[in-house]
Amino acid sequence: MKDLLAVLLIFSASIGFAQVGDVFPDMEGESLRYDTVNIPSDLNGKYSLIALAFSKKSEKDLGSWFNPLYNQFLTEPDPNALFSFEYDLNMYIVPMFTGAKRAAYKSTMRKVQETVAPELQHLVLFYKGTLKEYKKALNFDGNDVPYFYVLDPEGKIIYTTSGKYTRNKMQDIIDALEPAAK
Repeated sequence: MKDLLAVLLIFSASIGFAQVGDVFPDMEGESLRYDTVNIPSDLNGKYSLIALAFSKKSEKDLGSWFNPLYNQFLTEPDPNALFSFEYDLNMYIVPMFTGAKRAAYKSTMRKVQETVAPELQHLVLFYKGTLKEYKKALNFDGNDVPYFYVLDPEGKIIYTTSGKYTRNKMQDIIDALEPAAK
């Protein structure tokens, strides 16, 4: 009975996180600077953090991550701090315009350009296309929360989480990105 329970637990865990160990599916996005970025081929052999948002409802949860991500990965480390690191990584926030939302792609992009600081505009990639292949490859079921993927230098998914920011989720991301710390 114990063996059966262990097998079921392992099986259910592998279903929930089937994408860990897989290469992130090819995705082309357009930055707020109008540059085209292809994930994972343009990641230049660096660790990467990719945040995907599929709906208006996911914006609030995604917004809860902005300051923690900025403070952890994008600011200059405090030279006086005991534990302060600089990271050599790629980070992209990807709003996905699929289905009927594709019509709002350009107008939304212009609005977002007005609100994002110029020095951060290369971090926001707009995707326009279908969702089906990403839903299957990345094994997510809901559209109303943001999804976060940590990729190794080869583009393999090494960690994933979703939803609103929590300190524990952020610590798990930091731990996964430890090799990118200088």
